[in-house]
Amino acid sequence: MTIHEQVRIGRYGINRRRFLHTVSAASLAAGTLSFRDMVSLQAEELKKQNRSMVLLWLSGGPSQLEMFDPKPESKNTGETKAIQTSVTGIEIAHRWQETAKVMNDLTLIRSMTNKEGNHRRASYQLHTGYAPSGSVKHPSLAANIAYRLADPEVKIPSVVSVGNTTGAGYLGVDYEPFIVNDPGNLPTNTVPTVSGDRFDKRLGLLGQIDSRYAERGAASLVKSHQQLYSKTRNMITSPDLKAFDFSEEPEAMKNAYGNNKFGQGCLLARRLIEAGTTFVEVTLGGWDTHTEVFSRTDKLISQVDPAFATLVTDLKTRGLLETTTVLLMGEFGRTPKINPRGGRDHFPRVFNLALAGGGVRGGQVIGSSSEDGQEVKDRPVTVPDLFCSLCHTLELDPKSETMSPLGRPMKIVEEGEVVQELFA
Repeated sequence: MTIHEQVRIGRYGINRRRFLHTVSAASLAAGTLSFRDMVSLQAEELKKQNRSMVLLWLSGGPSQLEMFDPKPESKNTGETKAIQTSVTGIEIAHRWQETAKVMNDLTLIRSMTNKEGNHRRASYQLHTGYAPSGSVKHPSLAANIAYRLADPEVKIPSVVSVGNTTGAGYLGVDYEPFIVNDPGNLPTNTVPTVSGDRFDKRLGLLGQIDSRYAERGAASLVKSHQQLYSKTRNMITSPDLKAFDFSEEPEAMKNAYGNNKFGQGCLLARRLIEAGTTFVEVTLGGWDTHTEVFSRTDKLISQVDPAFATLVTDLKTRGLLETTTVLLMGEFGRTPKINPRGGRDHFPRVFNLALAGGGVRGGQVIGSSSEDGQEVKDRPVTVPDLFCSLCHTLELDPKSETMSPLGRPMKIVEEGEVVQELFA
């Protein structure tokens, strides 16, 4: 096989254009390039190309005390108890029975801290790395990752979201999330109702109409429209589209994830990552628990706990966890003090999250909060720190830039440092 042919290894491949670009860059730097050097570069490119991420988004701001930072000795805890995990000395809230069993593969950060206490602003920031700005629509982390890592040879979407999420911003339609509302079934309107030839003829006619429209001053709009139709055509004709269909998935596996939208969304995430998708987000709303925090979180956790634990185990069993970063989080935490309505209010000062995969060392806790939960006690971790660390798991430079429509180079994240303890 020559370097003029497409290089493929296993299920995932390095496309010819990307491989030649890498080889050319190295040749210029070194002057010469041996066959062994080419193979080494090929392996390194393949390693990076396989990187992917799953974000399990708990929309509304989950209570850290009802998640991974319980304080049974504090008067603020209420009904929440602590249970021992599979790692001696690490305790989490009692509702997370299945998650406790996979603690060896997880890292908990109990010292996340931020200033944004508004749902919209905090959600935007935790998805993009930037606070909302009227001057620019920032791309999501998902779009930034896909822009840099997605394999152009994979025909299914590079970014998929079970539920709505932040879009691609100025990176454009190629990196907008493909929204799935019914995980387990093929997306609607993905089975052509006419023959392949007739379908192509219809697309050709559409292209002619678009061309006339472009000549009248709508070239930019037409370009996006044609990109969207091209992506759609590639997807519905790809054999990997079957990743969306659970009809051949064992019932035991579907049950393990949970017979609900969030659980089945997590199963879809595993199937899509296996098929070559770069970023999958699965959302579960309802965490804005200003009232009845204990009963409401009990119902929500009953969906998230088995799905999260099964996803981590499933990815690990299939050899995908080392290259797939899994993040479970929401936009902020809740007040340690219970309000008169039996709930907890917005609290960005201290919150927590769980990470697995992507080279993260499991079985540990980073940072802590004070005994009353009101302050970060040690090792504060900011949103920029988190984004830098996520980029590290994906082997990306968080300071790499794209050009915004205003002509300003924009980094994935402007500030922050990698939380080295994640990988120690």
